[in-house]
Amino acid sequence: MKIKKILVTQPEPNFPNSPYNDLAAKYNLKIDFRPFIHVEGVQAKDFRKDRINILDFSAVVFNSRSAIDHFFRLSQEMRVTIPDTMKYFCISEATAHYLQKYTVYRKRKIFFGAGKLTDLLEVMVKHKEEKFLVPLSDIHKDEVPEKMNTMGFTFKQAVMYRTVCSDLSDLKDVNYDVLVFFSPSDIKSLFSNFPDFKQNETKIAAFGHATAKAVRDAELKVDIEAPLPETPSMTSALDKYITEYNKNHK
Repeated sequence: MKIKKILVTQPEPNFPNSPYNDLAAKYNLKIDFRPFIHVEGVQAKDFRKDRINILDFSAVVFNSRSAIDHFFRLSQEMRVTIPDTMKYFCISEATAHYLQKYTVYRKRKIFFGAGKLTDLLEVMVKHKEEKFLVPLSDIHKDEVPEKMNTMGFTFKQAVMYRTVCSDLSDLKDVNYDVLVFFSPSDIKSLFSNFPDFKQNETKIAAFGHATAKAVRDAELKVDIEAPLPETPSMTSALDKYITEYNKNHK
């Protein structure tokens, strides 16, 4: 049997020229999108337990839009007025522009890198006298604090939102030819919702080393992996795999 149904564990792309649309048309596929995880904000009463005073800091480091949303949400809930002197350091220009949702965009207080942490740190090192607050999720890479600590920055991490498993009970079962995962939390959600899940003939695609490791740690098989040199995106990896698979399963 050829591959006909794919479940992508992310929100459906909201633009018409999505590469998933091209993939579906090319192979006559049914591709469903369903996030296996979602973000929930830490409540103000719980955040206060960490004894972090936002106004003790002169700069904030943002590595995502979620971090921006929850920083300003918590500030509002706690009735903290962010001073005009606060500086913002963003992982990318797109993230920096998202700040316009909450504050007037002024070049003198908003700085950004080119999408990589090393780029951002090069910008931040010119402002090493600042006290940095780093909003993040409860599930995060340690790369940011580790490098900031190595470089001698004065900073504090602040968990402002959490990644939690979504309720997938309406799916009843996971009856797809291919399941596409993007984070270890997706695998956690799979077994949280379907504790008796068996892979059987289902193919599993994993994006990123950590995701692939989580799949294997769950004693499942990774059939499709990205990014790789020849397949830098998930859609290119799916395209390559389906082409080869369908040739052998006519």
